[in-house]
Amino acid sequence: MKRFQSPFYGQIAKLVTPIVLQNLLSSLVSSADVVMLNFVGQSAISAVSLAGQYAHILFMIFYGLGTGATMLCAQYYGKKDYRAIEVVQGIALRFSLGFAAVVALLALTVPQYMMLIFTNDPELIQLGAEYIRILSVCYLCWGVTEVYISILRSTGRVAIGTVLNSVAVGLNVLLNAVFIFGWLGMPQMGVAGVALATSISRLVELGLCFVVSARSQHVKLRLQAIFVRNKLLFKDFVKLSLPAVGNDAVWGLAFSMFSVIIGHLGSDAVAANSLATVVRNFGTILCFGLANAGGILLGQKIGEGKMEETRADGRRLLWLTVASGAVGGLIVLIARPFVLMYAGSGNFSETALEYLGVMLLINSYYVMGCAVNTTLIAGVFRAGGDSRFGLICDAITMWVYAVPLGFFAAFVLKLPVLWVYFLLCTDEFVKWPAVLKRYRSGKWVKNITREDLFAGEQS
Repeated sequence: MKRFQSPFYGQIAKLVTPIVLQNLLSSLVSSADVVMLNFVGQSAISAVSLAGQYAHILFMIFYGLGTGATMLCAQYYGKKDYRAIEVVQGIALRFSLGFAAVVALLALTVPQYMMLIFTNDPELIQLGAEYIRILSVCYLCWGVTEVYISILRSTGRVAIGTVLNSVAVGLNVLLNAVFIFGWLGMPQMGVAGVALATSISRLVELGLCFVVSARSQHVKLRLQAIFVRNKLLFKDFVKLSLPAVGNDAVWGLAFSMFSVIIGHLGSDAVAANSLATVVRNFGTILCFGLANAGGILLGQKIGEGKMEETRADGRRLLWLTVASGAVGGLIVLIARPFVLMYAGSGNFSETALEYLGVMLLINSYYVMGCAVNTTLIAGVFRAGGDSRFGLICDAITMWVYAVPLGFFAAFVLKLPVLWVYFLLCTDEFVKWPAVLKRYRSGKWVKNITREDLFAGEQS
């Protein structure tokens, strides 16, 4: 029982609870979209699923920037260097707004061509293009809020992000119903209504971030920080954070390629995959929460110089991760009959229902692979500034193995849909040996902060 008497468990529970709640709320929005659009039609679900890949890619970039900034900020918070935290936030915002502006411009001008990458179905292209165009403003808001909430998390203020996300999610779900079904005298907007609800809720969330900033003592949201220059911090950010961004972008783009492959296998496969993804997201909520919370906690301890304690807590975090993966798989299995019952009562075809049943079984064990790799790569390793390993590992696994295998199985061998899906879901287990070897080496434990950071020239 002594193993469980460490203060680490209380510390991680305090951090992980609001993060898990926030991730749960985000998953509820996706679920609400699918549930409500099921009454509109299978094409609506498929179109939003495919069009949403651009939001998924941006999220992975913002998540990478946020966790990259967290690597530095958590350690500087351990040293109580708030000025360094503000400069890092400005650097992260510079990058996030740059990426968001590019995608927003494309969404406004050429949304049809963006959809054409994922499907050649004219109906899905038309519906998805309308969805993407309306979301263009939302991308810019998201680029600011994700970075700011990540910075707050790095200083241990995780509950604030949960409250902000709760308000945005509640508003999003309510507006979904209003715009999709035409409540309160509004016209029935279908897919466009989902996009409009999301955009409005993101604007409100951004406004609330500024309210929190005005009341914050140390971590404020100052857009003018974008223009602050510090050569040493910028160098550290590029060296440590951009590999994290690259890692998440590489991973996110590869998952979008999975959608490209499935998108060309028919609307039945797309619809089944979209609902299976929603269920899998619920199964991985605790895993991603542990990765975030563990990275923050370990990073702060490294900044305080507690290296041996960091290694011991890293081992505890790994065992918690294995347990969370088992719980996630059980959640998927328990949800399976209810999800199939719901899909069968809506607009899913018999073929789509068959695909969905098997996809959920595959995801019941796939979440274990996600749990271990996400916690170690995005949590433990990044806590010590070891972001380059994850980039190399995912680049090889996803782009040398998984994506080529998927295209070969689908379009050369022309295997059945479920065989293609099974092969795509082997990526997480292929990288286990390399990830576990890196963890055992202990090379990820590094103090990445600097002394006298602002003593030199600041240009």
